[in-house]
Amino acid sequence: MICSIKQSTITPTINGSDTTSRRKNMSAIQRYLVLPSLNANKSKPVLSVSKPLHVSKVESFALSKPQKRTLITCKAYEADRSEPIEVSGVKPEAAKKVKIGIYFATWWALNVVFNIYNKKVLNAFPYPWLTSTLSLACGSLMMMISWATRIAEAPSTDFEFWKTLFPVAVAHTIGHVAATVSMSKVAVSFTHIIKSGEPAFSVLVSRFILGETFPPSVYMSLVPIIGGCALAAVTELNFNMIGFMGAMISNLAFVFRNIFSKRGMKGKSVSGMNYYACLSILSLFILTPFAIAVEGPQMWAAGWQTALSQIGPNFIWWLAAQSVFYHLYNQVSYMSLDEISPLTFSIGNTMKRISVIVSSIIIFHTPVQPVNALGAAIAVLGTFLYSQAKQ
Repeated sequence: MICSIKQSTITPTINGSDTTSRRKNMSAIQRYLVLPSLNANKSKPVLSVSKPLHVSKVESFALSKPQKRTLITCKAYEADRSEPIEVSGVKPEAAKKVKIGIYFATWWALNVVFNIYNKKVLNAFPYPWLTSTLSLACGSLMMMISWATRIAEAPSTDFEFWKTLFPVAVAHTIGHVAATVSMSKVAVSFTHIIKSGEPAFSVLVSRFILGETFPPSVYMSLVPIIGGCALAAVTELNFNMIGFMGAMISNLAFVFRNIFSKRGMKGKSVSGMNYYACLSILSLFILTPFAIAVEGPQMWAAGWQTALSQIGPNFIWWLAAQSVFYHLYNQVSYMSLDEISPLTFSIGNTMKRISVIVSSIIIFHTPVQPVNALGAAIAVLGTFLYSQAKQ
């Protein structure tokens, strides 16, 4: 930018954002300005600037009598160091709410799709240890490809990170397999009704093992949770003890996972997406030998042939879909933890269970008695009250 200044009897003073005197800033101005000498007839000088300047803000501009100096206070920056422009009218809080809403909608949708395909696979291929392993393997492979192609930034980890992650991965593996075993034996809706009792396990473990205390409102909120789960279990038409115990073990395992995660990951600068990716990789290494020992390749081969003969090529699509959607819904849930409070996350988790229970009943035509539905509603309501009382 080339500026011209007409010389007059008034001597202007150009001050920076700190409004200091011209004498103190003369050395700085001389480095950037080249002023030609004034000739006898007072021709118009040219002010040359080595780099273009942009005026970002004019604080004051006052004209006074000729004998006084004019004071101009402005802020300027070089073009190659331009500051970001703040657009008026944009509300960061509103944008954050929209972002959280997108997280929740994506989380719920992915979870519903996963549960549908997972149940379809388990109905045709009743080997929960292998399907659990494939879910972790698919997610681990997806993240390693993302890191290798730089789609996602790889986390900076050390031995201490993996050491603190190990108990979290053990609890995550147990909870994942137990939930899958439960779904292979009972309806998806029943598994999630029982899993809505996780807050009761959280309070009991925190109270009797960790020594934490809670206000009376927290203990009172456990009454509808326990009562609702008990009512739903007693009135379940297709009750199965293995399925019931699988959901209960999953609750307990995930409680310990959360405890280990809170204790071990304090101060760790790993994003939610990469944290879950590392958790999946470590859980995969833990689960694989146990899956081979419990079920084994011979059982898998026989079950694979049976599933293909009954379902056809669609079975491969079901298996791939449940593995991909399992990783995606967990990844989104961990990413949302970076943006929202634990209370908001608990409420979102409660609403997620409602969406899964309702959608699975509709899609799989699960017979539900009115008393069973009432028990499920009471348990979910208790979970919501717990999330409110806990805060």
